[in-house]
Amino acid sequence: MTVVRSGAMTHPLPRQAVLVVNAQSRRGRALFGAARDKLAAAGITLSAAHAVRDPKRLGPTIRKALADKPPMLIVGGGDGSLSMSVDDFVGTGTVFALLPLGTANSFARTLGIPLDLDGAVAVIAGGERRRIDLGMIDGDYFANCAAIGLAPMIAETVPNGLKRRLGRAGYLAWAGWKFLGFRPFGITIGEGEAAQTLDAVEVRIANGGYHGGTELVESAEPDSGEIVIQVVVGNASRRLLASWAASVLRLRARKRTVREFRGPAFRIATDPPLPISIDGEVLARTPVTARVARAIIEVAAPAPSRA
Repeated sequence: MTVVRSGAMTHPLPRQAVLVVNAQSRRGRALFGAARDKLAAAGITLSAAHAVRDPKRLGPTIRKALADKPPMLIVGGGDGSLSMSVDDFVGTGTVFALLPLGTANSFARTLGIPLDLDGAVAVIAGGERRRIDLGMIDGDYFANCAAIGLAPMIAETVPNGLKRRLGRAGYLAWAGWKFLGFRPFGITIGEGEAAQTLDAVEVRIANGGYHGGTELVESAEPDSGEIVIQVVVGNASRRLLASWAASVLRLRARKRTVREFRGPAFRIATDPPLPISIDGEVLARTPVTARVARAIIEVAAPAPSRA
C-alpha cells in the first residue's frame, strides 16, 4: 500500500515479521533478547524469533522462515551474515530488514541505518520500503562490497575470537599484521580491445559506498543500476596505506589514488589469481564476472527527512 501524506509518497513497512539473529556475531548473543523486546514495544509483531549460535544453521533457518512467506524478515548480525542472507530474499516479496550487530556494519551505513539497537529498531518500526540493487560475483549476490587484495587475506585468517573480544580494534590490529606480508598485483578490467590492465594494491567491487566501516567508494549507490569497480593503483604496498588514510581523513587527494569503472557488468582477472571477499567472507576467486542485479529486493530503510 502507498500512503500520501502532505504531498509526499511513503511506502510503509509491514508490522509483522520474523526475527533471526546470528548469536555468533560480536553483539548478537547479548542483544537478542533486547532486540525482541524492543521490536515488540515498537509495535512489530514477531511470529517467530530465532537466536542461531551455530553459523552453519543461519542460512537454513532463514530459508525455512522465508518458506512461510512472512511480510518482513529481520536479520541481526554482521556484514557476512547479511550478505549470505540476501540471495534467499530474491524473488520472495519479503522485506529484508536488518539489525547491525557486527564489527564494520558497512551495509547498514550505506543504507543510513543507525548502528545502535534503538535506532535500528526505530527504522524497522517507522521507516519505509526501499527497492535496491544487489551486486553479483558470477552467480553469488552480495549486498554491499566485494574486495580483492588485503581484505580477503584478513578475512581468511582473522581469529573469530579476536573480533568477538576486541571488535573493530582487534580487526585493525590483525590487518596491520597481515599487511607486512602483502604484495601488489596486476588486474585486468574488461575483455578484448576494451580491456585495461593496471598495477593494483586493492580492488573494491561496490554496490554501496562503505567498506570495512569506512566510506571509500563515494560514487556507489545501492539503487544506481550500476556496479562500481574501484582500483587503488600502484606497485608498492604503501600506496594502499596512503589511499586509506586519505579516505579516512576525507582528503581531496583520495581521488588521485584510484581509478573507477562504472557499468552493468565487468570481467575481472588478476595476476596471480586471487581470492575475493564478499561483504567480509571469502567466497570466490578470480577470474570472475561482476555485475549489478537491478532493483531486485526491498529493504527496510530510513524514511527521507522532511523539512
